Amino acid sequence: MDLSGASPIALVATTDPVRARAFYEQALGLRFVADEDFALVFDCAGIPLRIARVESFTPQPFTVLGWRVDDIAGAVETLGARGVMFERYPGLEQDDAGVWTSPGGARVAWFKDPDGNTLSLTQFAQ
Repeated sequence: MDLSGASPIALVATTDPVRARAFYEQALGLRFVADEDFALVFDCAGIPLRIARVESFTPQPFTVLGWRVDDIAGAVETLGARGVMFERYPGLEQDDAGVWTSPGGARVAWFKDPDGNTLSLTQFAQ
């Protein structure tokens, strides 16, 4: 058996489940499913997102979770109004909203959750 037909489960970590729940539920608008012993669970367009409770961890210096969006400008505006701060990176030409356009035409914006996990929005070129 291979995993080509299996549904994925997204995973990130948190040291503060109360703060993480507020961010993912209120700022990002994800539907909360359960508060389990080891993780908070959200519905992410039909994919379970498990936010694992950990004692400590060091966030990775790269994107660990992202969303495909149809309107990145609208998504950035909506999330920004909810307090999400978008990252700026030296050497990348980002517009006033923090959106970078890749050489292939995809538009990407990055932000961090309360634990420092780097998350992203991507609008792929048509």
